[in-house]
Amino acid sequence: MSTLSAWLTLFTAAFLAATLLPAQSEGLLFWLVRTQKYHVWGLLAAATIGNVLGAVTNWWLGKYIARFQHKKWFPVSPTEFAKAAHFFQKYGVWSLLLCWVPFIGDPITLAAGTLGIRFPVFITLVTLSKLGRYLAVCAAAGLL
Repeated sequence: MSTLSAWLTLFTAAFLAATLLPAQSEGLLFWLVRTQKYHVWGLLAAATIGNVLGAVTNWWLGKYIARFQHKKWFPVSPTEFAKAAHFFQKYGVWSLLLCWVPFIGDPITLAAGTLGIRFPVFITLVTLSKLGRYLAVCAAAGLL
């Protein structure tokens, strides 16, 4: 696999993992780092940028289409959405630092858009959270 292919594959996996679609990227990042064929900082950048852009997609969905949350086709059940909104309201913007956590992270980013969290605050906290998680994966792979 070429370096560009590795980065694009990782970017795509990370993007999808941060949206409401079921996907994961940590295993792929771990494996790519362990192969020692690719520059670790390039992999880290591809994963982080993809994952942050996926979270931005959720924020945008929350901001602009959350009024459809009770429709059958909406990607988050009303119960999941209510839990995420309650959690977000309870802990405020700092809950965005948990957006890397599986199962709760994606609804939190959706709730942030719905609740009107300002984009600069959102992007800063989400980037720190996601970068921290991927740094931990790289460290676990033994290359940081």
